[in-house]
Amino acid sequence: MEATQSPAVSASTLKNVNVSAISISRKLTTSILTWPSSTNPKVLHLYVPKNPVQRNNTFLSLTRCSTKPNTNTNNETDQDSTPESNSNQEPQYPSTPISSNDSLHSNSLPSQSLSRGLVFDLGPSNSWDDKEIGSPVVKRFLSDEEERWYMWYHGNSTQNAGSADSIGLAVSSNGIHWERGVGPVSSSGGVGLVMKCSQDWWAFDTTSIRPGEVVVMSSSKVRASSAVYWLYYSGFSSEKVDYTDDDSLEFRLENPERSCLDNVNSGNVEKGKIFKSLPGLAMSQDGRHWARIEGEHHSGALFDVGSEREWDSMFIAGPRVVFHGNSDLRMYYHSFDVESGQFGIGIARSRDGINWMKLGRIIGGGKTTSFDEFGAINACVVSNKKDGKYLMAYEGVAADGKRSIGLAVSPDGLKDWRRFQDEAVLEASVKDGWDNKGVGSPCLVQMDGEVDEWRLYYRGVGNGGRAGIGMAFSQGNDVSSFRRWTGFHL
Repeated sequence: MEATQSPAVSASTLKNVNVSAISISRKLTTSILTWPSSTNPKVLHLYVPKNPVQRNNTFLSLTRCSTKPNTNTNNETDQDSTPESNSNQEPQYPSTPISSNDSLHSNSLPSQSLSRGLVFDLGPSNSWDDKEIGSPVVKRFLSDEEERWYMWYHGNSTQNAGSADSIGLAVSSNGIHWERGVGPVSSSGGVGLVMKCSQDWWAFDTTSIRPGEVVVMSSSKVRASSAVYWLYYSGFSSEKVDYTDDDSLEFRLENPERSCLDNVNSGNVEKGKIFKSLPGLAMSQDGRHWARIEGEHHSGALFDVGSEREWDSMFIAGPRVVFHGNSDLRMYYHSFDVESGQFGIGIARSRDGINWMKLGRIIGGGKTTSFDEFGAINACVVSNKKDGKYLMAYEGVAADGKRSIGLAVSPDGLKDWRRFQDEAVLEASVKDGWDNKGVGSPCLVQMDGEVDEWRLYYRGVGNGGRAGIGMAFSQGNDVSSFRRWTGFHL
């Protein structure tokens, strides 16, 4: 059983992906996808094993790529479960897509000189992403007829009583001017909110979800007429992680990290709000309508945190997956090591993209007083098409909690990772810039064709915790520094 990436997938091909049926038959150590003998080709059949969480049925069905953004692999509710109250009504969003330019104009940003690099701002008022955005996962697809960019990202709304993150999709023809949606996606070509938290009480992703990576590939386990999208994401539950803060950290440790807090202006910010997170997987034929694929963990996650005293015993976050070759996928993720008091990046390996084996930590804290002294998070790893080496962009954490973006390189993507240089390649902007408080969640895109450069998409945080998504670019193949894009004329 092996997975195969589709390196030359065009925008038109992606539109014609047709997964008519998938069946998952799981044993203790393997996951096998085969065609079910069903008269309804639009039904996804999932056979799940018995586990410590008892459910009403072991046979579940899921309509193919449901148009509802909160697609679950189990549409039934356990009679013994205690789900959260549904007293709050679903927020009502407008349905008209808007461009990123409209959004930029509508949010009273600073002058052009202070918005350098900003390509994607908060959504307009009352949209699903008008409170906070981040975690950009940007993909570029080329064909003879067109150039198409997709960006998945997380967001949440001021209409939500809590701070639950959902996943949305924006599209572009150049990676700079983006079309977004203010509410849930309603068609196979739409933009906007595409995936919500699970509603299953036993799941690992009931309070927030954030995208980590999207891989377009085919697999012998997923028999379809064309390649499909595999979304790896962080899922957060309501389970709090015990952590005693000995005041050795000069910054607030939390998971998920929040740039915008409801009570930040009142000064009543709770320290140590750490929720357990685990990596998950969902699949889609159009990048918009997703079906969750349950992993080996009883919560549906792909794997669990480490045991006590292991470096990743607190949480697993920011899963980024790289297709290295047939039957060889690598996942890079981060956690916080209680023993060392530092963030770190680890690696896991898989033959099929579903079953994973951890290989340990590969990046820890940097030099004293460096931009990443307290470690690295949110790694984005790509294989350099020029020399075959692996390039990692990561969010470095300084002693005071400030965030900058650094690079590391490896000959094979598995071991021998070394920092590219002691300095960050992108730091927070000037005093009043839109991203003057910190930059992180990097996403690298290597440009093909006439332009020989790298693009670096990132989350920026400014005054008041306001977040946006920016873009910087390299000077040719020189990745020692990146310059913010300055093309907007506001």
